[in-house]
Amino acid sequence: IVWDVGHQAYPHKLITGRKEAMDTIRQTNGLAPFPTRSESEYDTYGVGHSSTSISAALGMAAAARLKGEDKEVVAVIGDGAMTAGMAYEALSHAGSIDENILVVLNDNQMSISENVGGLKNYLAKVWASPLYNQIRKGGKTVLRFIPAASRIARRAEIQAKGLLTPGTLFEELGLSYIGPVNGHDPVAMVKILNELKTMGGPRLLHVITQKGKGFLPAELDPIGYHAINKIKPLKMQEEEEGEKHPTFSQIFGEWLCYKAEKESLLTAITPAMREGSGLIEFSTKYPDRYYDVAIAEQHSVSLAAGMACEGLKPVVAIYSTFLQRAYDQLIHDVALQNLNVLFAIDRAGLVGADGPTHQGAFDISYLRCIPNMIVMTPSDENNTWKMLNTGFNYQGPASIRYPRGSGPGAKVEKNDSTIELGKSSLIKDSEDKKIAIMNFGSTLGLAVELAEDFSSCLIDMNFVKPLDHKRIKGLAEEYKLLITIEENAIKGGAGSAVAEFLADNNLRVSLLNFGISDEFVQHGSQEHQKVSSGLGKEEITEKIRKRLDQL
Repeated sequence: IVWDVGHQAYPHKLITGRKEAMDTIRQTNGLAPFPTRSESEYDTYGVGHSSTSISAALGMAAAARLKGEDKEVVAVIGDGAMTAGMAYEALSHAGSIDENILVVLNDNQMSISENVGGLKNYLAKVWASPLYNQIRKGGKTVLRFIPAASRIARRAEIQAKGLLTPGTLFEELGLSYIGPVNGHDPVAMVKILNELKTMGGPRLLHVITQKGKGFLPAELDPIGYHAINKIKPLKMQEEEEGEKHPTFSQIFGEWLCYKAEKESLLTAITPAMREGSGLIEFSTKYPDRYYDVAIAEQHSVSLAAGMACEGLKPVVAIYSTFLQRAYDQLIHDVALQNLNVLFAIDRAGLVGADGPTHQGAFDISYLRCIPNMIVMTPSDENNTWKMLNTGFNYQGPASIRYPRGSGPGAKVEKNDSTIELGKSSLIKDSEDKKIAIMNFGSTLGLAVELAEDFSSCLIDMNFVKPLDHKRIKGLAEEYKLLITIEENAIKGGAGSAVAEFLADNNLRVSLLNFGISDEFVQHGSQEHQKVSSGLGKEEITEKIRKRLDQL
């Protein structure tokens, strides 16, 4: 069984030997949030991003046939994940090569939020036809030993299905379609699944379910309960909420509405991340300029490119880890044509409990190598607002990356002010000229502490691309040791950009780069992840002292 995404696989974990450990899920050294091959032999495929299950299951079915193994391979995928193009690529291939695979479509009319798009409308029209299924079952029993007659019956059956239901999408792709059936009737489901084992070939079972079924709060609020941590007492929740600053996502949502009121050409695009990206208010106020494209990251970027070609200013709100899925479109459709698209990249850096599939650890590295792209790294809420203005005004592709959760609490000046392109900010000067720290983004708090401890100069760089070359050159000529800090993969990140500039200009100075180490960071608290991945204060302090002793 291959589970798509993985939230739906919690019962699977319960019945595959992990029941007693379920209270550790999503915590440091606890159970992983999604199926993970290293955790259990029953987790046949590691997942986190959507829409990979059918491709993986098809590959497993092909492997079983080539190895002569008798296996039943099942992919379980939600209707939200079925909105991604990759799922249809796999379905199309499955129907053409006739491997023995069962696709279970878990249809609850929900993605993270309400499902959108043409597939949703199609599935809503599909209805059960007892007559059709009875004829089909009887016909296959009679004709299964007569191949030629079976093929004729198959063609006739597809045509008959067209008369009995609104569409034959899955049948036309080459899969045997069964359903829809009630997914909350376990006795019937077991019977149907046992019968499907005798059919063979590519099959799709359409199962109707209700998101949150059996837990009243989740039934009433399926969006809020899509993925939750441990449920805390209401009083404790209220106390925690009262202490929080606005999240970066909320700051972005406020800026978007502020800007849309002034800029009629602004549009907002999201690949099924309305709530997480802070777009609820915008989607209500400006429905004609709001585009939720479902789980279709590639399409979201090319859609923005098309809008930009016609003079609009699209803003693509997307998580760092999901933008990876649209990398070709970033390069080929946006940057190569130098189009005016602003990418608001949420969840940049370490994200905590969601683990390695969702860490925003690579966006600086994969963005800064793209020609025409500017990359901004705000360190607080007010900088975020200014950089959003900067990116919106920029003529060409621009990106701004900000972390999950709340910022340090800087007061936001809600106006149209910007930051000069490629200009850094002096936070703290130093007289002893030993150490200069260059901070990129959300690690400013750590950088301030280190600057105090070592009486060093501190620069908030603001931009990874374009870099403030004048500032770096001045620091290299004036200080003995330069330090860069970022919450991104250290390989190819902002520190690497600084090192490249120093080498290109033959500026010989000692340099230490700090960032996320060259490994996939496992699930746990964000603070623990920072320490384990090389961004802990003690480890950094020790390395700085060691380097100073060598100078």
